[in-house]
Amino acid sequence: MKIYTRGGDGGETALFGGGRVGKGHLRVEAMGDVDELNASLGCAINEVADATVRERLESIQHDLFAVGSELATGTPEPGRKKPETPGVPAGRISELERWIDEAEAPLPALTVFILPGGAPAASALHLARTVCRRAERTVVRLADSEDIDGVVLAYLNRLSDLLFVLARGENHRAGAGDVEWKKGPGGPI
Repeated sequence: MKIYTRGGDGGETALFGGGRVGKGHLRVEAMGDVDELNASLGCAINEVADATVRERLESIQHDLFAVGSELATGTPEPGRKKPETPGVPAGRISELERWIDEAEAPLPALTVFILPGGAPAASALHLARTVCRRAERTVVRLADSEDIDGVVLAYLNRLSDLLFVLARGENHRAGAGDVEWKKGPGGPI
């Protein structure tokens, strides 16, 4: 199979199950944001030293392919049935919540706003978190006009929380601590 098809040269792309939309369509934007999230997780995995965290992030990458397949499946054309997509694994949201609780347990209480930064792994996870939030916003906009499985929104919301806590954990393990926001221009008052 060749990587190029020439099918998108006119500015459209095919959806799973049939139909085509413009590459500027909100559905394609949502798919792209989730793809960018997956790529940013790949970068974060390269920075994270903890094997359990890496393993969890890798499983999330597989989940994001399932999310992408849901987003790539538009409303079926007349006379066509919506194809089955793998979907986010059952119970994954509660599993993400368990991972959040486990990652948060050893951390000091959060009493101030923190800046995205610190150790390289923490910075990479914070970046992935911001991409996740953008993907979530795009999917919310898409869900305003098209039928999107509600588990996708819940998954992205919980994932951004997990990435935040994992970033804090990386700073904690590195001895860097959270980078606290200081009110006032340029820092402390």
